[in-house]
Amino acid sequence: MNNQKREFIRIGLRVAVVQKQDQRSGALTEGIVESILTNSGFHPHGIKVRLTDGTVGRVKQILN
Repeated sequence: MNNQKREFIRIGLRVAVVQKQDQRSGALTEGIVESILTNSGFHPHGIKVRLTDGTVGRVKQILN
């Protein structure tokens, strides 16, 4: 899955993330990547990012 590999996540990319408090419900938040917070090249739950509005979450979908 592309959302689990850091190489596919770029600053400025439009993504849908799940925030920590929304993990049970699976509610997604859309936004633009401001910074990448996961240092490793792979994470099984998705790469953690900060969006331009300050939201922090793990990438679940890469949007066009």
